[in-house]
Amino acid sequence: MRKPCCEKTETTKGAWSIQEDQKLIDYIQKHGEGCWNSLPKAAGLRRCGKSCRLRWINYLRPDLKRGSFSEDEEDLIIRLHKLLGNRWSLIAGRLPGRTDNEVKNYWNSHLKKKILNTGTTLRPNKPRPEIKHAPYNKLVKYFNEMDDEVVDEVSSADSAAGCLVPELNLDLTLSIKTSTGMADPQVA
Repeated sequence: MRKPCCEKTETTKGAWSIQEDQKLIDYIQKHGEGCWNSLPKAAGLRRCGKSCRLRWINYLRPDLKRGSFSEDEEDLIIRLHKLLGNRWSLIAGRLPGRTDNEVKNYWNSHLKKKILNTGTTLRPNKPRPEIKHAPYNKLVKYFNEMDDEVVDEVSSADSAAGCLVPELNLDLTLSIKTSTGMADPQVA
C-alpha cells in the first residue's frame, strides 16, 4: 500500500486564499516546479501536494490564457476533436495558454450543446457500432459531413506554427495464403 501524500489532519481544504496563492507563486518562481509532494511543506503551505500542483497548473501559471474562447479556438477544438476524440491534453497542446481541463469543460458545457443544437453528431471518422439509445439516435451526421479539408487545414496551421504533426498511413495490406502456398496480397 502506498504511503499517503500528506497528513490529512494537518491540511487545509477548500478555497485558496490570496496569501496561499502568493506563497505558491513565490516558491515556484524561486525554486521551479519540482516534487509536488514535498513542495507544500517547503513553501510553508498546509495543503496537499496534489492540490498545489492543480492550483498551479490550472489557475496560477503566468502563461495561462484567461477569458472566453475565440471563434478560431472553438473551430480548432471541434476539428481536433473530430481527429483525436476526447484526448483533451493533445487538443489543449495546440491551444497555447489553455489547459486540458479548461478545454474539456468548454467542450462539455458549450461546444457539444452548440453542435447538437445544429442537428449534427459528434461521431469521429472511424465507424462505430450502432447504438440504440434515444439521445444518440437524435443526432444526425456531423463529423462525417466534414471532409478531409479538416486534416489539411489543421496540418497547414501546425506547419505554419512550426509544429510537427506526424502523417498517419492507415493503408493495410493483408496477405492470404493460397493452396499453392504463395501469398496473394489484398488491399483492404
